[in-house]
Amino acid sequence: MKDLNWFNKVMFGLNIVLTVLTFVAYILPFLAPKIFPLLSVLTLFLPLMLIMNLLFFLYWLLQLKKQLFVSGLVLLLGITFINKYYRVSKTDLPKMDSDFVVMSYNVRLFNLYDWINNPNLNEEISGFIKEQNPDILCLQEYSNTNKVDFRMYPHKYKFVEGKNTKLGQAIFSKYPIVNEGKIDFPNSTNNAVYVDLKRGKDTLRVYSIHLQSVKITPDVHEIDDNISDGVTKDRSKRMLNRLSIAFKEQQNQAEIIKKHKSDCKYPIIICGDMNNSAFSFVYRSIKGDLNDTFEEAGSGFGNTYSFRHFPARIDYIFTDKKLAVKSHQNFIEFKNSDHYPLVARLSFETKD
Repeated sequence: MKDLNWFNKVMFGLNIVLTVLTFVAYILPFLAPKIFPLLSVLTLFLPLMLIMNLLFFLYWLLQLKKQLFVSGLVLLLGITFINKYYRVSKTDLPKMDSDFVVMSYNVRLFNLYDWINNPNLNEEISGFIKEQNPDILCLQEYSNTNKVDFRMYPHKYKFVEGKNTKLGQAIFSKYPIVNEGKIDFPNSTNNAVYVDLKRGKDTLRVYSIHLQSVKITPDVHEIDDNISDGVTKDRSKRMLNRLSIAFKEQQNQAEIIKKHKSDCKYPIIICGDMNNSAFSFVYRSIKGDLNDTFEEAGSGFGNTYSFRHFPARIDYIFTDKKLAVKSHQNFIEFKNSDHYPLVARLSFETKD
């Protein structure tokens, strides 16, 4: 560091701190949140840390300084993580008669409490579903108070509960449902539902899941309000405490899902809102050896949640390896919920 001026020494010190935090975030998906619940927060910000490492790399590269190798190594080791967050090329294979379409969408109670100023919201959701024409439709934060037209689906399984506001999940299908059920999460209003569908000679198990919210943003303005007010130590402690509790709950819920799907003998599709990033222990536990349709065929940042200033990907469609992922799309322009719809086109054809 002798050849660095005082400013570059400070910059390199910050670079080293960022490097250590990034390496810790790389390891966290393999460690249960119950062990280091507060450290698990880093997985939420890993995309931002990767961007900052890239900026440091470019900063040192422009000066032809050997310090570029620090962030360069971090980025090289993080290639697999980058693909979970940003995908350059989009896969869109030719449509075949054997294809079927799956949609996952957290509908936020169909705007029951008028969070969005849109009196035509139910009609727009109806039109969107008819346009995309999914064969299997999984909805989280479902409410029976909606006026959405689901008549195109002859088969459905809905589960809603609650004292004042009844919400839950629903799976609509064009294929016959031969088995159905719900999965309760202890001490939580969140849950999962599943159905076994008969598609020709094939039987599919489809899950719709909704994991514990991290509750950072009851609405997307909370963080901005905190910044404008000045983030106090007390407020920061409360936020970290909420995150710690949520990560522990998510781990419990992920273990329940993992156990339940391990007993299934059919090809599996998992849709839903996991309220955690693709770099988390929870993501890794539930996904297992399934394919992430965004990683297989998506493009861009893949954000699924309307989080101000940050492209957050917390909703997923996972599919059995017996299914080929022929296309995937996140409809970020469709703003009728705080989440965006995900649509994947699948086939029992092999990738070869």
